[in-house]
Amino acid sequence: MVRAIEPAGERKPRASHIEAVDSRHVTQMMEQLQQGYIKSVAATAGLAVEVVPVDVYGYDVRLIRPPRDHTDEESAVLAQLKCTTQIVPDPTREFFSYQFTKRQYFDHLAKARKYPKAILIVMTAPQRQADWTEVTHDGLWTKRSCYWVSLEGTQADPSVKKPTVRIPTKNRVDADALTNILDKIDRGESLND
Repeated sequence: MVRAIEPAGERKPRASHIEAVDSRHVTQMMEQLQQGYIKSVAATAGLAVEVVPVDVYGYDVRLIRPPRDHTDEESAVLAQLKCTTQIVPDPTREFFSYQFTKRQYFDHLAKARKYPKAILIVMTAPQRQADWTEVTHDGLWTKRSCYWVSLEGTQADPSVKKPTVRIPTKNRVDADALTNILDKIDRGESLND
């Protein structure tokens, strides 16, 4: 069973360490960057992305795979999106730690769910906003990556206001990862394996 760990300490407000193009809108730009990444990877996997317009339930997008034929149902997974410039995952390590800014974000993901299942997707981005993407003749490059984890069944001490969780570095979000997540959901398998 996955367990949330105690927070290592308080972090600075998000915008204080970012070299932003316009600091008044950096949070919205981080959301837009991550949505663009997720939409691009989902398109490669043949999935639709439905942005949840009101953050009432703690989820930002729903990833939907159309049915394989007219007798099947579509598959879907909910995702809470987080973007940070404070983490640079080391691919030689098994995981990196991410601290939630609010307990409720963790609680939404940790509860047992029947369907649809839910995952956390954390994007890491450079601290300098102008470095988030690069355009060459070969394509558009998004700097750094998104990583996913299922927190269903995760435990955290009730007194912890900002739980910290471990994100496996092997869980990069790409087309194969999204396909495998939805395949597991279709088969009724745990996403924690």
